[in-house]
Amino acid sequence: MSNVRDLHKKWRQDPEYRQAYDELGPEFELARVLIEARSSAGLTQAQLAERMQTTQSAIARLESGRVQPSTRTLEKIARCTGTRLRISFEPTGASV
Repeated sequence: MSNVRDLHKKWRQDPEYRQAYDELGPEFELARVLIEARSSAGLTQAQLAERMQTTQSAIARLESGRVQPSTRTLEKIARCTGTRLRISFEPTGASV
């Protein structure tokens, strides 16, 4: 099975993919870290869903980036994957 990072690296070579990814960067980044937390915990989507008392399809939607999770959902994912949720604001370089 292909690693998400390897696929991303390959796809970034396509200008259309790169532009779409850059425009949706924050959503893709969130999806990537959700997948990474689950994978690092050694869980399948179904196993994480069971721990969170939800469905595998709900986890798949979160990991696809199609759904923006609430802070409460992110906290639940962190607890179920043995991780800690940390939210931060970082400068963009643009003056306000």
